[in-house]
Amino acid sequence: MGQLEGRTAVVTGAGNGIGRGIALRLAREGASVGILDNDAMGCERVLQTILESGGKGLALPADVSNPAQMNHAIGQLEVTCGAPTLAVHSAGIMPTGTLLDTSETDWDRVHAVNVKGAFLLCKEVIPHMLREKRGSIILVSSITGVIGLPGLAAYSSTKGALISLARALAIDYAREGIRVNSIAPGTIDSSMLHEFVAAQKDPEETRKKFDEIQPRGSVGTIEEVANLVAFLASDESSLINGANVPVDGGMSVYGQQPRL
Repeated sequence: MGQLEGRTAVVTGAGNGIGRGIALRLAREGASVGILDNDAMGCERVLQTILESGGKGLALPADVSNPAQMNHAIGQLEVTCGAPTLAVHSAGIMPTGTLLDTSETDWDRVHAVNVKGAFLLCKEVIPHMLREKRGSIILVSSITGVIGLPGLAAYSSTKGALISLARALAIDYAREGIRVNSIAPGTIDSSMLHEFVAAQKDPEETRKKFDEIQPRGSVGTIEEVANLVAFLASDESSLINGANVPVDGGMSVYGQQPRL
């Protein structure tokens, strides 16, 4: 029996990448997982994987920045699987460029998905958690929200916002049995990294540089991020609240940054 048996979770951005890995891990721990993503086919693929492994879940195709769609999705999850007492906001997009390179459209969109999406998710799940008198929310930030990286101005600003949001919510709801934490992955071998590398002039050299700046010599894995999320979702982390936990292999203290 997994440590999350009987719990209902929702993971945004669960159709692929880190979100997919988190959804699969929470399902293995026994949670019924709402797979929320704007990629409907991705949701169905992840759901099928969970069901084939004997897990439980529900595909929830939705745009995290759309209030009506988020309300409908969480309502479906509650009716089908029960009140969500675990929530992970992993949905995110990463436009690249300095501030002067960033269009207003790109700025608004990355904040709509990365930050407004977290806001809407929390607005939907916290009332359920208050009624259940327990809950754990994990917001997936990034080391870019802590130390910043070159050419990621808009993205970094959203990740810093998630860290502050988690702290504020943790204080507001601690006495209600709800914990809120953020995590800060470093460079992870995910679809987002693959897309970024592929867009560079020399993808092979860029990928090599990312490995070289890691203290251990290689980037992190999705499984290593999912391990941390599963711990923060569980009662084993009952005294951890309002924290921003790095999962970056020491990259944030190493001091080296990629110059691509």
